Amino acid sequence: MTLDSAAAPLDIDPLLDDPATRIVVCCGSGGVGKTTTAAALGVRAAERGRKVVVLTIDPARRLAQSMGIDSLDNTPRRVKGVQGPGELHAMMLDMKRTFDEIVEAHADPDRARAILENPFYQSLSAGFAGTQEYMAMEKLGQLRSRDEWDLIIVDTPPSRSALDFLDAPKRLGSFLDGKFIRLLMTPAKMGGRAGMKFLNVGMSMMTGTLGKLLGGQFLRDVQTFITAMDTMFGGFRTRADATYRLLQAPGTAFLVVAAPERDALREAAYFVERLAAEEMPLAGLVLNRVHGSGAARLSAERARAAAENLEDGGIVDQGAGNAQSRGSAASEGSSPEASETHEPFEAAVPVVAAESVVPASPHASDESDVSDVSAMPAAPAVPESVASVTTVEQLTAGLLRLHAERMQVLAREERTRDRFTALHPEVAVAEVPALPGDVHDLAGLRAIAERLAAGGTTR
Repeated sequence: MTLDSAAAPLDIDPLLDDPATRIVVCCGSGGVGKTTTAAALGVRAAERGRKVVVLTIDPARRLAQSMGIDSLDNTPRRVKGVQGPGELHAMMLDMKRTFDEIVEAHADPDRARAILENPFYQSLSAGFAGTQEYMAMEKLGQLRSRDEWDLIIVDTPPSRSALDFLDAPKRLGSFLDGKFIRLLMTPAKMGGRAGMKFLNVGMSMMTGTLGKLLGGQFLRDVQTFITAMDTMFGGFRTRADATYRLLQAPGTAFLVVAAPERDALREAAYFVERLAAEEMPLAGLVLNRVHGSGAARLSAERARAAAENLEDGGIVDQGAGNAQSRGSAASEGSSPEASETHEPFEAAVPVVAAESVVPASPHASDESDVSDVSAMPAAPAVPESVASVTTVEQLTAGLLRLHAERMQVLAREERTRDRFTALHPEVAVAEVPALPGDVHDLAGLRAIAERLAAGGTTR
């Protein structure tokens, strides 16, 4: 597959080399390779001389394994084995620890202890909807304010919607500014039994049965938490707004990562439109795991026709006379149609022989058991040469069908990509060819980075 002329190529190296680029955010739907892309970009940037930290929010911990680190936590850790003048650090967001750090940094010791030990806070910091995305924004703001790294690469949280990363600060801010929170804060400001009486009246007015459903102890825990956090609420909103402006700044670049599949590219298109609406700088689209073929000139139709010809015995049954008939036809001036009949088979055999050493394929493994003629029972009536020829033809037909299936996949991916580029011709695209296996180490990440750097060029 090659980039369509309507899609501008995405050149990764100038983006990573530019000292003005301080933040790269990898975003997209789940399962498209955001974590691997972020890690590969980090390796590439470090080996080209930058001091990089990769922040991942992926709970699968694949990043630590591929970088040769036993574990990642809320503290950046140096990655060994980088081949270049730069440095690479990696960390994985600890949502609760980040929330604890915010409390400890913005409250006096006694109030911080009261908050950290509060049951409602413990539940909120560990599982409130949107907390992970919000804490990712908080950690990004912390890393940027320290000015310790040349480049911060963010792997956005795996969520049902790629937009959660942008919406989380607003959602948490709306929660902290909501009527429920303001109502819970009122008793503390009024004090004494009058405050509790007002609380009970307010709760009855708002929900009627909330106290019965949640219990009095839960309400007291919530009230205690709100009272202790009262002075910090403004800080949450201020920091969220500051990080949001940081994402809009010229030094930030968003990379939307997608697979060449309909749902993933639909989500990518939606995210591209949202970034434009929010005036956030989009660098381009990384189209990950794109399939290719070294025999693209052999179409699926021709490969399938050649396989059917072999399986039907159209060529094999002619035996030795086949060569003579072709020779005599050629000497007598055969028609183009006649010569075209044999072209798929004749073109396919050298292509398959060059490309298709695939013992791991279920089709190939089935045939490998019968390709060893010496292991077969003796069959005097069938000469060995005929048996081996038949086996080769059967294997070739199977490989031709595999090639036809691959070409269908390529065609489907190309159509899906072309629909995206037709809707968003302004978005630069880099295609990353699929690897034969998963990435497990730094060398694998380096290979991904090389493919990514070359993926914006027309091939």
